[in-house]
Parts: sequence; C-alpha cells; structure tokens
Amino acid sequence: MQQITSLPADDAQCGWYHLSPKRQPRQAPVGDISAPWVIIGAGYTGLAAARQLALNFPDQEIVLVDAQEVGFGTAGRNAGFAIDLPHDIGADDYIGDLDTANTNLKLNLMGQNVLRRIVEEQQIECQLRACGKYQAAVEDKGVAVLDAYRRGLDKLGQPYEVIEAQDLPAHIGTSFYRKALFTPGTILVQPSALVKGLADTLPANVTLYENTAITEVDYGSKVTLTHRYGQIIANKLILANNAFGMRFGFLERTMLPIFLYASLSRQLTEEEQERLGGKPFWGVIPADPYGSTVRRTVDNRILMRNSFSFNPDGRPKSECIPTAKKRHRESFDRRFPMLPDVGFEYTWSGSLAISKNHEGFFGQLGPNVYGALCCNGLGITRGTVTGTLLADWVAGKSGELTEHLLASPGPNKLPPQPFLSMGVNATLWWGQRCAGMES
Repeated sequence: MQQITSLPADDAQCGWYHLSPKRQPRQAPVGDISAPWVIIGAGYTGLAAARQLALNFPDQEIVLVDAQEVGFGTAGRNAGFAIDLPHDIGADDYIGDLDTANTNLKLNLMGQNVLRRIVEEQQIECQLRACGKYQAAVEDKGVAVLDAYRRGLDKLGQPYEVIEAQDLPAHIGTSFYRKALFTPGTILVQPSALVKGLADTLPANVTLYENTAITEVDYGSKVTLTHRYGQIIANKLILANNAFGMRFGFLERTMLPIFLYASLSRQLTEEEQERLGGKPFWGVIPADPYGSTVRRTVDNRILMRNSFSFNPDGRPKSECIPTAKKRHRESFDRRFPMLPDVGFEYTWSGSLAISKNHEGFFGQLGPNVYGALCCNGLGITRGTVTGTLLADWVAGKSGELTEHLLASPGPNKLPPQPFLSMGVNATLWWGQRCAGMES
C-alpha cells in the first residue's frame, strides 16, 4: 500500500483562474467505482490523454481525477506561452544536437496543433493568439545569449527577427531592453481559461472528478485508489501529475518542484494604453533564465513573473508571496515608468517539474501503470503532445515521435536530503542574484 504523503494545495490568488469563465466543478465520486482506465491529474497531459484515450476506446469509460478544481492548479498558473522552438540551455547555441532539436520541434508543433484544433472546434474562449514571442536582453551577457541562440536558429533553419533597442518600443512599448529576438511560432493563451475549456469539452465517455485527492494506492492485479469518499478501482492507471508522480511510488527523487511567482495588474485605462504604446498584446521571455517573463494580455493587463523557490513537498510557501510581489513591483517600475499608478490585482505561485538532465518520463512505470511526467517548463505544448502520444501508445499505435520519447533515459536521480535542498537553494539564490537588471 502506497501512502500519498503530500497533496496539492495551491494558493487562492491566481489571477488567471479568477478572470477565466466561471464553471461548476464536477463532484467527487461517493463509494466505490471501477473503470478500465483512470488518469491522475487534469492538467494539459491528463486532459490530452483522456481525450485521446476516449477516441481510441470509444466503448470504454475513462475516469479523470484531479485533487483540486480544474484550472486552479499548476496548469492554470503558468505564463501562458505555448512555445514551438527547442531551447537546450546546456548547449552553447541553445539548440545542441540537430536531430534531437528537430524531433523536439516536431513534438512542440504537434502539441500546438492539437490544442489549436480543439480550441477552434470547441470554440474555447481562452485568448489564444498566434503572435510569437520576444526573447529580450538588457545586459551584455543577455545580449550574448541572444546572439548564441540566433546562431542555433540559423542551424535549425527557423525564422527570427533581431530587434534593436530603438525599435523595441513600437513592439512592446517599453524602452527598457537593449535587444530582442522575435520568433513567430509561439502561441499565447489565458492558461486557466484554456484548461477549463478543455475539461468541459471532453468526449462523453470521459468522467471527470474534481477535488478528489488520492490518499493511498494499492498496486495489485488492479490498481485501487483510495480517496476521502471511497475507492476507484482501475484496470490501468496513467499518472499525469508531474512531480506529484513521485508520491505514487515512482521516479522517486528525480523531479524538482520549482515554484515561480507571478503578479497580474489591473486593466489599463485607454489613456494608459496610449501612454504605453506598442502592440495590443505580446509576450517577452528573458535572455537570462532567472530574469522576468512579461506579458501584455488581450484584456490589457501586464503580467510580471519572476522569483523562484524550491518546495520539496510540491506545495506553495505563503511566506514567499509578499517578497515576490515586492520584486514584481520593482521589475514593473523599471520597465514601465510611464505607468506609475498601475497596481497589481493578483499575486500567486505556480510550480514546474524540472529534472537535472532536462529529460521527462514517458512510458510504462509498472504493471498496469503508465506515465507522462516532468515537462521541464514546457507544460502546455509538451504536456499536450506526450499525453496524446501516450494514449495512442497504450492503444498499440506508435511512430517516430513516440519512439523518440520511449528512448529517453528519463530524469536523473537526485542527491538525498538535506544535500538536495542545500544545492538547489544555493543555485536558485545565486542565479537570481546574478540576473541583475534582467530580473
């Protein structure tokens, strides 16, 4: 019997969640139920797996379980970038091995295409805009990163535009940055609205249960999942809950639950929009990985995202929120001095599952147990494509991309505590300190 010792419990002030369409959460099951397929985690991976399983097995019931309300958890808390391009931070040109980069590009594009098709077919209102992204730099080391990435994109044959400081205000309003690399393939979304829409348009043979935290698992000839109100008995189980997959007895000490913090401003007035200038919506990612991600949303708000913490139990630390909000304010003021009276309405945290070697897991975890775990910060695209391909693979369908995922060595083993926390916390502290004006 595997006891689940830590359960998701995200903070309440995620702006994306509160500003997305309201919906009625699906009730938890009462008593004991059985199903051929059970999926844990209703984020991008779990939703994609459930949808594709339902298509592959139209006469079987698919049960999808989430410990919280859909759109409230991790999948609804990211910055909303569905990125197409590979970005290997361990390579000198950020592309690395060309064959691997091309395969990762195909995976990301497939994830984008799956999402775009569902959004269009189901008419999901999630502010989806195929408007590209800017990777921007302030300091010399950031400019060097852009130059290196440009060389990698040349090698990969992917389009980009270099935008110098004097031209950037016409794009993003602010004159804060020295240079940016614009790549046209990124899609921006309102992540909580997207997740809610995906959940509410699942096929009829998918049953979704929300606010149903699994507290223990028995891996027998069938998998028995215990929750507060009863048990769910699965012929086959799919884990799509990222770092919480470790709590289910698999891949232990391989994934780092890294939390980032974001603030979302109030809506800009028409006069403030004119003062800011630039395009009506855009997204900026930092050249330095510890810098600030910034967005102007479709509904004219500014998102600031920076600050990191390592939370080994996968749960947020409320004491980090005030410090992060202060940093967001400083970062906002540096970039937008023309908007001195624009305050934040929401500040929240959200987690990533990161592995030391930047590899995820895809495939079979044990008898009757499968998983697609550890998206390494690319949850929207990578979660969608791995969930889709896993559902095909268990149905006997395979191809080039599936074989590539199955060939992965998976996430590396990490050091034991307390050495793990000491090392990760020191790395995060030093990275944020060195980010300088990029933060």
